[in-house]
Amino acid sequence: MGRAVDMGDKQRPEEAKKAGLRPALELVPSDLKLPSAQRRLFELPAPNADEAILYQHSVLCQTCLPFRDPGDDVRKWERANGLVNLLLAAGQAFHPDTRRFVDVGLPFGPKPRLVLYHLNAEALRTQSPLIELEDSLTAFVKRTLGLDPGGRTIRTVKDQLTRLSAADFRIGTVLGEGRAVTLKGSVIEGFDLWTSRDPQQRVLWPTTVQFSQRYFESLMKHAVPLNETAIARLSHSAMALDIYTWLAQRLHRVEESKTVLVPWVSLWEQFGNGYAQIREFRRVFVRTLKQVKVVYPEAKFDLNAGGMKLQHSRPPVAHRLLPMTRP
Repeated sequence: MGRAVDMGDKQRPEEAKKAGLRPALELVPSDLKLPSAQRRLFELPAPNADEAILYQHSVLCQTCLPFRDPGDDVRKWERANGLVNLLLAAGQAFHPDTRRFVDVGLPFGPKPRLVLYHLNAEALRTQSPLIELEDSLTAFVKRTLGLDPGGRTIRTVKDQLTRLSAADFRIGTVLGEGRAVTLKGSVIEGFDLWTSRDPQQRVLWPTTVQFSQRYFESLMKHAVPLNETAIARLSHSAMALDIYTWLAQRLHRVEESKTVLVPWVSLWEQFGNGYAQIREFRRVFVRTLKQVKVVYPEAKFDLNAGGMKLQHSRPPVAHRLLPMTRP
């Protein structure tokens, strides 16, 4: 990685602009059989400013959930990004049939991320921390994943929603020498669970969720808009989603005519969940970053031996909230 890799916002020929993602497709040999999840990156239409908008809280754009299942025995998980640390603790849910609290595992993978983007958008759209899920979540999963919402996928999504609902969050921030603050609480304060009548179906899932008032009020002030088509095209990869949301909240805050260097060690701490060696992480990160660049072409950055140099870029969606009126 000694040579700088320029992945900045380069001018494209006029015919390429008209063809949308044609330049990206031309990089793929015609006889190459891509996995269906990766093919979505190229086959879906290019994102544009008129697409539906999802949202993520700016703090959660800077920290990450687990990429993969850490296992039922793992009840706590921690990640760092500069001076901010996230501690995620698995929770419990009250089972309506056994009338006992049961352990719920940690949320992991792309699906809880997708769910939270959707919940944030619904809360902002209705201007209410109480969110009805059944119809809107099913439609959202069908749009973003392109799969049958009545099958295994929706059950997996709802299982991850239960994990997300039950989890507790703690965020630690260093304020200065010898000073730090810890914020603790839940993103989701309450949820209504129901179980399938099918004895073979053990998944619990919420039909309604309620954000904590503290999280909801903070979201109203610090929501980062995300393009739904871009999210759908990255929905196969938790790392890709995390990189996209991080860049969406970070690049437009870099001062114009200046650059910010993020060292490889810092990138590894933030995005390197599951990678024991920084060399292995760097290889995967670079490959994933190229996928993000396809859906966020305005992103300007360079990679070199020292890390990732960020440059001022337009956000993927203009910073605005959905029109909201109280009933």
